[in-house]
Amino acid sequence: MPYSTAVNGHCFQFANLRVLMAKASQRRAADELAGLATDSEIERAAAQRCLAEVTLQRFLEEPLIDPECDEVSRLILERHDAQAFAPVAGLSVGEFRDWLLTGQTDLTALAPGLTPEMVAAVSKIMRNQDLIAVARRCRVVSRFRNTLGLPGRLSTRLQPNHPTDDPRGIAASILDGLLYGSGDAVIGINPATDSLDNVRALLEMLDGIIQRYAIPTQACVLAHVTTTMELMRRGAPVDLVFQSIAGTEAANRSFGVDLALLREAKAMADAQRRGSIGSQLMYFETGQGSALSAGAHHGVDAQTCEARAYAVAREFDPLLVNSVVGFIGPEYLYDGKQIIRAGLEDHFCGKLLGLPMGCDICYTNHAEADQDDMDTLLTLLGVAGCHFVMGVPGADDVMLAYQSTSFHDALYLRDALGLRPAPEFEAWLENQGIFDNNRLAGRRDASRLLGQFRGELTA
Repeated sequence: MPYSTAVNGHCFQFANLRVLMAKASQRRAADELAGLATDSEIERAAAQRCLAEVTLQRFLEEPLIDPECDEVSRLILERHDAQAFAPVAGLSVGEFRDWLLTGQTDLTALAPGLTPEMVAAVSKIMRNQDLIAVARRCRVVSRFRNTLGLPGRLSTRLQPNHPTDDPRGIAASILDGLLYGSGDAVIGINPATDSLDNVRALLEMLDGIIQRYAIPTQACVLAHVTTTMELMRRGAPVDLVFQSIAGTEAANRSFGVDLALLREAKAMADAQRRGSIGSQLMYFETGQGSALSAGAHHGVDAQTCEARAYAVAREFDPLLVNSVVGFIGPEYLYDGKQIIRAGLEDHFCGKLLGLPMGCDICYTNHAEADQDDMDTLLTLLGVAGCHFVMGVPGADDVMLAYQSTSFHDALYLRDALGLRPAPEFEAWLENQGIFDNNRLAGRRDASRLLGQFRGELTA
């Protein structure tokens, strides 16, 4: 079905909803690379104006990717909750934006009635402040060994990566992060090698630290899901099951996964019963451009493909979902402006769909971005109610070779916005002498933990 609108006496036509969505997107290097981007700002404005008049119902009638050839499209349509959708079923995209900004309704109940394409569409006609204002009203709480996402809380993933998976180097980074109050979302290692023996050794190390010091958090080694499944079969201590996911069946296949495999992995992890206060145990990472990089985007723009990945995540009731926003590189998000916009879009779309959204606020060294851009996005996401951010030693991941956020960046954000860690983790920090009334008490006051941890560093 073609779409058209007139601007200043000139008629703009868009062949179908997929084309209209791409043309209405904010400027994005990925869409330019894919040949989907608009030719001018005037055409972008015309597309946004036209998109605002499209009804939300239309996204159910005109799937962007044919469900017959894509299991993610089938999942989206099969899981759509018509009753939850009813309050907004008669609205256009533009009217939906206005409805969201009134701030009068509990958005939690709405989430099952929304599809990724609907939330992507409305995000395309919103300013940054709109994305922030709505996202901060979406409350999503998740639990495993602590409670994440409560009002007034900001959590962190302690990311102690090491180029050779040296246990002493990892332990030193973990200690450093704990002494800055980092790690309540997860202590998560990207392994340098995905071998079964190596990943098992890392899992056992993390489990030993968490159990020995009674830390109310969860561990994860971000290996491929099939590696994690095999280790569960062998009795390894697996808390969270990790996998990178994307918004199309073909893109997920390029990651070596499909929905059936993820369901099997979740069932295996559920049977472990390692959570103490909850059973949400899946951890997903996503990123704009992943479907395009796999040649599996079906002509759909990068931001909408990203939102579709959240339908996959939502199917598995995850503890954590993390948009690794600038990791793929400037071919997909060229500069700080594009990274900031993408981070706000991803967070908004994920939260509106009912997900516990975090963000790896990051960039590669060849992108036109710097740490000031990351400070800006960090602050904006804090205001928007982001679940969690990364804690990387010095903000420089020496294994993955990219720039992220540091332990002290999380301290800045908590202090500036009056935010606190997860309540169970905060109590542990106070008990260890690391925090005093939500502020660092000083490392000398944490001498007990330092003394106990010395063995980890000298083993």
